[in-house]
Amino acid sequence: MSRRAALRRAAVREWGPLAAAVRTALAERGARALALTLTATALTALVQLVQNQSWGYGPVRALGAVRAEDPFWSALLRTPLSLFVPALDLPVWGALAQILLVFGVAEICLGRWRTLAVAYAATLAGTLYARIGVALGPEAFLGLPASDARVVDTGPSAAVVALAVYVCHQRRARFTGALVVVAMVVEVLVKDNLAGREHLAAIAVVLAVCGVREWLGRRPPHPGPDGGGQLRASARAAAVPGPGRRR
Repeated sequence: MSRRAALRRAAVREWGPLAAAVRTALAERGARALALTLTATALTALVQLVQNQSWGYGPVRALGAVRAEDPFWSALLRTPLSLFVPALDLPVWGALAQILLVFGVAEICLGRWRTLAVAYAATLAGTLYARIGVALGPEAFLGLPASDARVVDTGPSAAVVALAVYVCHQRRARFTGALVVVAMVVEVLVKDNLAGREHLAAIAVVLAVCGVREWLGRRPPHPGPDGGGQLRASARAAAVPGPGRRR
């Protein structure tokens, strides 16, 4: 087998099921398959437009800006909107492209509500890690400097990374999932900042959820109260001849 053919087979094995699911959903439902994704993209673009206005910067920061130094319940209330507030120091087209691509694939593969749940769980994991890291201090393992408590923590990047890993696990695209994880680790090694650490926190939460789901899926059926009575009852029922059968 030639190298090109081997690479083609590997690509089909890695991304074939994922591509087939996306094609089928778009062919059958069209834009309705991406209702959440299109809404999230439009909301992010709208928030970006508003926060760049003199009258809109304050309200967006009051409703969607999260910092580790903020009171916990206040930050928790702002977390839902913070997912759709693009960082001011990054180009907004990057955030929009991330949402359109990764949220779109996730919505098709996972469903609307699970996509939203994973996205918010990842965002919340990053927010909680920032608080814990600042409390531990820079001397502790996984600790953060006190200056990170004042960093505005917004944007969809943690949710995007978590959804990418989750979808890769579900669709058995293991090489792609591993590549995403390695890329985030390299990001922290090259430029150690709060955003990179939060990406790793989001990945850790997703991998833990995937591990629990795998474990629950592989557990044997629960036996009856007598340690196997249900199985024996099923065997006896199968041995009883039906109305049209003879012994």
